[in-house]
Amino acid sequence: MSSSQPGTCPCQGAAGRPNILYALLNPSLRARPSVPPAPSHCLCRQHRPVRLCTPHRTCRKALDVLGKTVVFLRNLPSFCQLTHQDQRQLLWGCWGPLFLLGLAQDTVTFEVTEAPVPSILKKILLEEPSSSASSIQLPDRPQPSLAGVQWLRCCLESFWSLELSPKEYAYLKGTMLFNPDVPGLHACSHIGHLQQEAHQALCEVLEPWCPAGQSRLARVLLTASTLKSIPPSLLGDLFFRPIIGDIDIAGLLEDMLLLSQPAPTQAEARCWLDRSWQY
Repeated sequence: MSSSQPGTCPCQGAAGRPNILYALLNPSLRARPSVPPAPSHCLCRQHRPVRLCTPHRTCRKALDVLGKTVVFLRNLPSFCQLTHQDQRQLLWGCWGPLFLLGLAQDTVTFEVTEAPVPSILKKILLEEPSSSASSIQLPDRPQPSLAGVQWLRCCLESFWSLELSPKEYAYLKGTMLFNPDVPGLHACSHIGHLQQEAHQALCEVLEPWCPAGQSRLARVLLTASTLKSIPPSLLGDLFFRPIIGDIDIAGLLEDMLLLSQPAPTQAEARCWLDRSWQY
């Protein structure tokens, strides 16, 4: 049985440090023994970085989902009647689950392939020795991992198996949006009441399906709870960064929602996103 702790990888040593060979051959680590080394790329298959096989097509579909999300929010009176501060906090705290529900509702599929990663030897040989012992090299920004993308797919496939109707998706989005636990809210009790109303409406629309409506409701809520385990950074890095760069998705949605007072049509939302695409 391996003695490594959970979360550690066989390609790394104890406490997540690089292997001894890497430390011996890397001149920068020998020159700065007192500086903790930046974590090296994990070589395990599940943690290897991946990228979209067709980024332009998939990103276009993701932008369509964002446009529909904006239209949904701007045509939701209970959301528009909140203060701008509460709208902003809910948007920053809940845009990830809303976007995932949009992907599931539109049945957006995608394929990924392993991203090229330079070998350890190549990284060592190409690294220039630091001229200053006090300088610290910033670690590379992590890319989406195969394990993260597989979990994302698993969540989407669970929703597809439920075969939810558009009305069920709408009420489910309401339960995810009106989250009174989001930090910085001024009207927490009112938002909690809105969440209860959305939950009650979801219960009522699920009952006609079959006598075991409570069982189906439990499955829907259990599947929805998995969305919170997917970090928004994974969504941005996988679906948007390869094409439009390091754009702040929550900030983009905030501009579209709060700076345009009339509720936009889907075509107007798409036009706004197309302009952001070109930047």
